[in-house]
Amino acid sequence: MADAGWIGVDLDGTLAEYDGWKGVDHIGPPVPAMVERVTQWILEGRRVKIFTARVWGEGDQRDVGAALAAIESWCKKHFGVVLPVTNVKDWHMTELWDDRAIQVEPNTGRRVDGGP
Repeated sequence: MADAGWIGVDLDGTLAEYDGWKGVDHIGPPVPAMVERVTQWILEGRRVKIFTARVWGEGDQRDVGAALAAIESWCKKHFGVVLPVTNVKDWHMTELWDDRAIQVEPNTGRRVDGGP
């Protein structure tokens, strides 16, 4: 079977509510619609990864470790499984769900929403 790729889901503001930085180990309550969506993807056997700058490789490694532990605990609580966590896009990522992204048409630079 060919690799079907993976879906990246941002943590803060997309998967979990975010109302400002409160520390590396604080993750807001789940966004119900996104948790439901990700849960369905998991049930369908799709690969989902948490895509977050919290595990930025150049950060303080103690903070990265604490962030990873908090994210894994949050996933276990809300999905029943630990999802992989990354801050790196690769050729196998098929989608990115993120509250800060602006989508552009491939190979044009034009915004999908018609903005400037």
